Amino acid sequence: MKEQILKKLRKFNMFMGALHLVQGIAMLFLATTVIQTIAEFTPTITQNYLSFNEQTRSLELASAELFKLPFGILVASFLLISALAHAIISIPKKTNDIYNADLQKGINKFRWFEYAFSSSIMIVLISTLFGIYDIASLVLIFIVNASMNLFGLVMEQLNAGSKKEGKVKWGPFVWGSIAGIAPWIAILLYMFGTGNFDQVPWFVWAIVGTYFVAFNTFPINMILQYKGVGKWKDYLYGERTYIVLSLVAKSILAWLVLFGAMQP
Repeated sequence: MKEQILKKLRKFNMFMGALHLVQGIAMLFLATTVIQTIAEFTPTITQNYLSFNEQTRSLELASAELFKLPFGILVASFLLISALAHAIISIPKKTNDIYNADLQKGINKFRWFEYAFSSSIMIVLISTLFGIYDIASLVLIFIVNASMNLFGLVMEQLNAGSKKEGKVKWGPFVWGSIAGIAPWIAILLYMFGTGNFDQVPWFVWAIVGTYFVAFNTFPINMILQYKGVGKWKDYLYGERTYIVLSLVAKSILAWLVLFGAMQP
């Protein structure tokens, strides 16, 4: 019975990976050839530093341009990375065997490494839409968001088999949740910096709302898994839910962010 479920899960991963791939290719095509506005949207990433002013004889904040961020291409990569992850765990037999063996223990390290990379790219792109162009800030946002996802991996590794004994350790879940809030504190500071809330464009509210909902559905799924609520008593049901949530959340968010780059 378990083998049949794992075979169906493998086919499901292939199908969902194909959906990510088709969207990613379509998005890459639109962002580089069809919609010129997106192709031209390349935020300038800067580096802030202290410079000595000879006239005032004091250290003053200065800024230098580093590079242009290929926004449209990176949004497409958000989906393409997910497609690659699905391919890695479902097509080669060796990695699929590792994936299946880990699932039996209540672990999916492939998921958390993929989330750590892809979602961190997306949060960096969202940050630039709100005006965060400083390289130091963006690097910190990327690393903190990646850490949030890796706390999810630690949660599974620490609790492998423990939910059957009712001794779930929630520490990594709590610390990961705190880490996940940090990038949004920075974004909201930029978003509400002027105080003119009525001038915030619709797509900004849409991105914030979508990401907030998506942000909460993943930890809710984990809570249901470790609480053993209903069908979530079976780890594989929660795994399937993660896959569906990933496709829905990433698809909506990616298209919102991409077309957000077209706005004035």
